[in-house]
Amino acid sequence: MIKITFPDNSVKEFESGVTPYQIAQSISPRLAQDVLVATVNEQPWDLTRPITEDATIALHKWDDAEGKHAFWHSSAHLLAEALQELFPGVKFGIGPAIENGFYYDIDPGDNQITAADFPRIEKKMLELARAKQDIVRHDISKADALKMFGDRNETYKCELISELEDGHITTYTQGNFTDLCRGPHLANTSVIKAAKVTSLAGAYWRGDEKRNQLVRVYGITFPKQKMLDEYLALLEEAKKRDHRKLGKEMELFAFSQNVGAGLPLWLPKGAALRDRLEQFLRKIQKQYGYQQVITPHIGNKNLYVTSGHYAKYGKDSFQPIHTPEEGEEYLLKPMNCPHHCEIFRALPRSYRELPLRLAEFGTVYRYEQSGELHGLTRVRGFTQDDAHIYCAADQIKDEFLKVMDIILYIFKALKFDNYEAQISLRDPAHKEKYIGSDENWHLAEQAIIEACEEKGLKARKELGEAAFYGPKLDFMVKDAIGRRWQLGTIQVDYNLPERFQLEYTGADNAKHRPVMIHRAPFGSMERFVAVLLEHTAGRFPLWLAPDQVVVLPISEKFNDYAHRVANELNLADIRTLVDDRNEKIGKKIRDNELKRIPYMLIVGEKEAQNDEVSVRKQGEGDKGMMKITTFAKYLTDEVNASINQ
Repeated sequence: MIKITFPDNSVKEFESGVTPYQIAQSISPRLAQDVLVATVNEQPWDLTRPITEDATIALHKWDDAEGKHAFWHSSAHLLAEALQELFPGVKFGIGPAIENGFYYDIDPGDNQITAADFPRIEKKMLELARAKQDIVRHDISKADALKMFGDRNETYKCELISELEDGHITTYTQGNFTDLCRGPHLANTSVIKAAKVTSLAGAYWRGDEKRNQLVRVYGITFPKQKMLDEYLALLEEAKKRDHRKLGKEMELFAFSQNVGAGLPLWLPKGAALRDRLEQFLRKIQKQYGYQQVITPHIGNKNLYVTSGHYAKYGKDSFQPIHTPEEGEEYLLKPMNCPHHCEIFRALPRSYRELPLRLAEFGTVYRYEQSGELHGLTRVRGFTQDDAHIYCAADQIKDEFLKVMDIILYIFKALKFDNYEAQISLRDPAHKEKYIGSDENWHLAEQAIIEACEEKGLKARKELGEAAFYGPKLDFMVKDAIGRRWQLGTIQVDYNLPERFQLEYTGADNAKHRPVMIHRAPFGSMERFVAVLLEHTAGRFPLWLAPDQVVVLPISEKFNDYAHRVANELNLADIRTLVDDRNEKIGKKIRDNELKRIPYMLIVGEKEAQNDEVSVRKQGEGDKGMMKITTFAKYLTDEVNASINQ
C-alpha cells in the first residue's frame, strides 16, 4: 500500500500502481469524468500513469491552467495526426501548448498548406477525436528512438533526440501517430469536441534564421462547441481592438521599411500621448524620491560583458559597432541597468544616501527575428520606464511596498481593475542554480511575501521561477475582453552589484554591497500603449486622450465660430481641434467617432448666436446645449475626477 496526500493535507491509502484516474474515481465518478491530468510529487502526470510510492497529488480539470495545458498539448498531437493523414510526407518539428491553444511547426515538403485547407484539417481532427483513441505513453531508449524516427525520415525529431539523455526519453502514441514528447497528455482524444485552425505563420527551425523555415500551424480546441463559439466571438472583438488598426485610425504611430522593421515612428498625436504617460509617471516618481538620469543609446561592449547581458542577449542584439580604434566595439544598448550601475559607481556612496532611486525612460534595442515582430508589442527598439533602487537588505520590504503603491495607483488610474500577482521564488532543492547567500535570499523572499500580505494582495507563489540573481514579483492584468498581459514587475538583484563591485560605506565605516531592485510599472512604452489601446478600444481616459474635443461646424458659414470655440477651449488647456472640411455633418460625426475623440461639439446658427455648443459624447450620444464656459468647466472637472479618483 502507498499513501497519497491531497491538497487539503488529507491522506488516503491505495495499492501501489494506482493511477490518478482511479484515485479520482474513488472520490467521485463525476470528478473522474471531468479530470484531465494530474500533478504527482510536483511533477506533471498522465491520468493513466501508475504511482508506485508515497506521493502528493493534485487533480486538474479544464478550469485549471494545468488542465488546459494538457488539453491543448494533446490537441497539438491531434493536429499533427490530421496533417500526417491529409498531407503525406510532412515532417514534424515541435508542437507545444501556448496560452490560448497550440501550434505545430511542420516542414510541408512538396505539400502546399493554405487557409483554404483549414476546414478539412478541422474536420479530420474531430473525426480522429471521435474515434476515442487512447493516448499511450512509452519509455524508449535513445537508440530505439533514433531508429524509429530515423526510419520515418523525421530529421527534426532525430536532432532533438540526439541532445537528450538516454533513460529519460518518452513517446506518446494515438492511432497511427507517434510523437517524441515528455507529456503529460489526456487519457484519450474523446474529450476534444470542438476544433479550429486559426492561422499559419513562418518559423525558423529552433529560432535560427540560418536554418529551414517551417510552417507554423496554429489552432485551438475546446471540450464544448459553445466554448469555441464564445472564443471566436472574442477573436472578432479582438480584431476590432487590434492596436495596429486603432493606431492607424487614430494617427498615433507608423512603421516604415525605409527606417527598418520593428522600429516604430511616433506621430504627433502618439508622441503627445506618450509624453502624457511619461509625465504622469514622472510626477508619481518625484513624490517617491526618484532621481531622473539619462544614459547613452550605446555602450562599450565590455560594459555588457561585465553585466552578463552580452552572454544573454548577444545573439539577439544588433551586431557590434566597430570604431576606427583598433579592437574597440560598441553595442546598441540592450538594457539600462549596467549604465545605472556605473552612475552608482561614479561617486563615493554612503548608507545615508540609501535607498538611491535612479529612474530613466531609456530606449533599448534587441534584434528580434522578423517573424516575431508584431506592431508595438514586439519591436526592435523600445523605451522602458526603467528604475533601479540601490538599498540595504533590510530596506527591501519598504521599497517593495512603495513600488507596489506606484503600480497599483497606475492600474487604478487606467482602469486595469482585474489583475493578479505572482511571487517567483528560488527552488530550495537546487540552490546551486542561484547566486547570493541563503541569508540574503531568505530576507528578500520574506520581504516580498510580507509586502504582499501587508497590501492584502493575494499573490500565488511559484518555486523555481525566480531569476538566478533574485526573487521577483510580477503583475498580470486582464484587459476588457479577458486577455492576460504582464505589465508591472519588481525584481531583486544580487548579481549586478557583485559584477560591478558596487559598494557603500555603512554606519560601521566598513564597505558593504548594496542590493539592487529593478522596477518597470509600464514595462515598455510601446507595449504598454498597445495594451492600453486594446483594453480601452481606443477610448482613453479623458485626461490621456490625444484630442479631447473636436468642433464640427454644420456648414462653412460657421467655421469662424468653430475656431473661436476651439481657441477658448485650448486656452483652458482642453485639447481641441476643428473639423472644417466641406462635408455633411453626418460624415464628420462618423469620421471623428473612428478617431475616438471623447467629445464632439456641433455648432450652427443657434449655437453661434448664443455662445453655445451642442455636446455629443463618444458612446453616449447627445448631452444637450451648453455655454462655452460651462462646457469648459464641465470638462475640466471630469478630467480632474478621472485622474484623481
